[in-house]
Amino acid sequence: MLVVEDNALNIKLFCDLLAAHGHEPRAVTDSREALATAREFRPDLIITDIQLPHISGLELIQLFNSEEVLKDVPVMAVTAYAAAGDDERIRAAGATSYVSKPISVARFVEEVEALLNKPALETNGA
Repeated sequence: MLVVEDNALNIKLFCDLLAAHGHEPRAVTDSREALATAREFRPDLIITDIQLPHISGLELIQLFNSEEVLKDVPVMAVTAYAAAGDDERIRAAGATSYVSKPISVARFVEEVEALLNKPALETNGA
């Protein structure tokens, strides 16, 4: 799994939760490195913050989805800005789902497991 997050505490939380549930997370703190890292090891799931420096999470999701080798990888957005219309905006960018910060540990884990257990076609809405 790839975790794209610029906050060290969130990286630790997400990676610890993922590892505790048997996953092998890899984190990048710089959104400019995320695409190359994802291409390199082709994660089963990408978890990305929306508010990132350099390249926004929304732009990053679009980049992931434009890549032939990554377009079937589910993307879970994590955002502190869950206002009206954000769900549609995040999904329009190509995210499979999103979780609001501060995260509910149970909801985060449930969402990860649900995304990993969906067939590839279903996660992309096809």
